[in-house]
Amino acid sequence: MSTNTTISNGRNAFSSFIDGVRDRWASAPSWQRWTLYVLLFIAALLLPSESLGPIMSPYSDWASVLFFPIGTYVVLAIGLNVVVGQAGLLDLGYVAFFAIGGYSMALLGTRMGLNFWEILVVGVILSAVSGVVLGGPTLRLRGDYLAIVTLGFGEIVRQTAENTDAIGGPRGIAGIPHPPSIDGVSIFGVDILHYGLLDPRPYYYLLVVVATAIIIFVKRWEKSRVGRAWAAIREDEDAAEVMGVPTFKFKLLAFAIGASIGGAMGVVWASKTISINPNDFLFMLSATILAAVVMGGSGNIPGVILGAFLVAWLPERFRGLSEYRIMVFGAVLVALMIFRPEGLLPSRRRRAELAEGTGGMGAMGAEVPAPDAHTAAAEGAAK
Repeated sequence: MSTNTTISNGRNAFSSFIDGVRDRWASAPSWQRWTLYVLLFIAALLLPSESLGPIMSPYSDWASVLFFPIGTYVVLAIGLNVVVGQAGLLDLGYVAFFAIGGYSMALLGTRMGLNFWEILVVGVILSAVSGVVLGGPTLRLRGDYLAIVTLGFGEIVRQTAENTDAIGGPRGIAGIPHPPSIDGVSIFGVDILHYGLLDPRPYYYLLVVVATAIIIFVKRWEKSRVGRAWAAIREDEDAAEVMGVPTFKFKLLAFAIGASIGGAMGVVWASKTISINPNDFLFMLSATILAAVVMGGSGNIPGVILGAFLVAWLPERFRGLSEYRIMVFGAVLVALMIFRPEGLLPSRRRRAELAEGTGGMGAMGAEVPAPDAHTAAAEGAAK
């Protein structure tokens, strides 16, 4: 038996196991599902436990790591998954919307005196409008051309912030206010509504609530007519257009929703960090979040969350390896793309698309043969 056949059999066995779990989950009564959802939410709240710190993050404060990079990457990956995973649009400038949310918090908080909750609404709206402004003239492009334009947009936003003295220029903005605190509300011995400099756990709990709300909204969109339109566009945009799907409108909606999630995360993140500058929003952040989406299983929210967690946590866990930790992390990503190119937990639909040769993200410029296609072709030639 060839190596390729062994790898393919192992991949198929793992996929069959995951599909079996999904079938059981789909047939489970609603009370069991909601019970698990509540338990997962409680587990997320328990993650900052000090007993986990020496295991999960021996070189850094575990609660701080949970907020950034882990929690931040998870929310950004969920937002980018709407654009890349559900609508099949390759966005390389997603960090721009994160920056817009961060600068909204910084400017409106320090110069206009608005509180966090007011700025959160404004930041979401501004980011969504920015997504529409970017998508309006560019979403008629496809594949590599769209990717290049979004990459340029991300750099335009960063360079504009760096060269505009009115918003701090290269020094950025300091003195960003925290969310308003309410003392006396304690859970697990933590004053969860007191937002200060020393304890990162209240910000993490806030992020868990924001992430939960975002997941609920995204799942509702995915199960609706909007989600079905995104799937049709991702699989074959021309066929969707012929069948009457207003593709441009739904692609623009995907960009606006993804942008608003990135902006919301930018507001929450800036309220914790106190100061921001343009170097916080480099292209590598967009590339890292895209790697998390692909690694976890684009189009599947649990997979995307798992991918973002691993991408954020692994470098922190192996920080003791110094400069070698990035090399080890890169090797893990390469191995994953070789042995499981569809990601750790892809949706069935996305896995089928990859098997048909669409590269796992819809048609992005050129058709990419699926890994199993090479194996089948080689076996057929041998016969």
